[in-house]
Amino acid sequence: MRQVVLHPGEDGQWVAEVPSLPGCISQGPTKEAAIENVKDAIEAWIEAAQGMGHEVGPDPMQVEIRLIA
Repeated sequence: MRQVVLHPGEDGQWVAEVPSLPGCISQGPTKEAAIENVKDAIEAWIEAAQGMGHEVGPDPMQVEIRLIA
């Protein structure tokens, strides 16, 4: 699991950023949707990086995110 930072965007969407993967950002109308969307972005980011021959190490931050309603 990679660290994901959530914050409200200017357009009312929730923005999910992955600090350990520069430029890996997604969004969604809810926190839950943003997290689901960023999971796809993480997979695509890693796949693209590996496709270009880059090694992608583990996330140096071992943080688990739990949403509390």
